[in-house]
Amino acid sequence: MSTITFDTFKFVDRLEKAGMPREQAAAFAQAQQDSLSEALESTLSTKADILQVENRIDLMSKDMQAMELRLTMKLGAFITVATGTTVALVKLL
Repeated sequence: MSTITFDTFKFVDRLEKAGMPREQAAAFAQAQQDSLSEALESTLSTKADILQVENRIDLMSKDMQAMELRLTMKLGAFITVATGTTVALVKLL
């Protein structure tokens, strides 16, 4: 669990001065610290998260390069067939 700098003593003291019983203020401070830690844990990326995203981007880049090559080859084949068909039609007519 992530930890953050949170002055629980100051927080409890402030709540006590506002009229909250010490036990309740201490429980509230702990709950506040826990919720802040959970929020940080769920919203911050770790180094492992970033590396995983980078790896996925690299894989996608390689896939896109392979698709580009296949499309280029298909386009070349299409142009060759179209040119051959055009030449054959011209010779027949």
